[in-house]
Amino acid sequence: MSHQHKHHATDYNRAFAIGITLNIAFVIIEICYGVWAESLALIADAAHNLSDVFSLLLALGASLLAKKAATETRTYGWRKATVMASLISAIVLLITLGGIIWEAVGRFVNPAPVEGLTIIVVAAIGVIINTLTALLFIKGQKDDLNIKAAFLHMAADAGVSLGVVVAGIFILFKGWHWIDPAISLVIVAMILVVTWELLKQSLNYAMDAVPDGIDTHELTQYFKSFDTVIDIHDLHVWPMSTTEVALTVHLVVKETTLNDKFLCTLQQHLHDHFSIEHSTIQIETSAEEDKCVLDKHTCV
Repeated sequence: MSHQHKHHATDYNRAFAIGITLNIAFVIIEICYGVWAESLALIADAAHNLSDVFSLLLALGASLLAKKAATETRTYGWRKATVMASLISAIVLLITLGGIIWEAVGRFVNPAPVEGLTIIVVAAIGVIINTLTALLFIKGQKDDLNIKAAFLHMAADAGVSLGVVVAGIFILFKGWHWIDPAISLVIVAMILVVTWELLKQSLNYAMDAVPDGIDTHELTQYFKSFDTVIDIHDLHVWPMSTTEVALTVHLVVKETTLNDKFLCTLQQHLHDHFSIEHSTIQIETSAEEDKCVLDKHTCV
């Protein structure tokens, strides 16, 4: 039996620190302008933007927990924290989008009056801050659900803030009050598609489903491509975190003895071609095949 475990996750601590600082600063700006302009809308939006700070803190906390060493009671450490963080973030983001939809529908019925250029200016600042924060995670979100969740929160708020700016300008110069909720619903629809996908992926990861991009049939074909391997069973592939994948498999071989080079070849190929960082491979000879308690019809 052999093990291989490496971790190549990119360190986003600096990006999180910058994003959290920028968003806290924006919340303070909104509160100050809200009090000065006597705008409840700005103060309420400041409270909403605290959810962005929460999402970034959640993602950062999960990232730090994932690096904690394994213990006797947590043999995989806290790697799964990143999966739980992405799942929570997806749920929070869906609730937030639901709130925006509810408010937008209400504004179709009772259009809100324009509260002045102050809101447009502050929303424009929000576009800049949220866009800059989202850009910090745009690369990592392709390979890490935890980073993707943080990216979507920032991108969503940048889009909503941009909608406020565009709608505010049209309302001021054209008097089109309907454009505000209309733009909000369009932005929400676009974000909802990606957020729903994030929720599905997070749920799959939480339930130890095979990660996207890994084909178990292709894995089986690879193992059986070796002349010495006559059968495989008890193949399992699951995400240990949002960046690490694990595999266990039993290989039934013809030879009674195999050197470590064979195992190293398997593990290196799994790492290089399937991005599986932690592989556990059990070798069994054909003479002993019937003795494996996991090679049963009731076993996966």
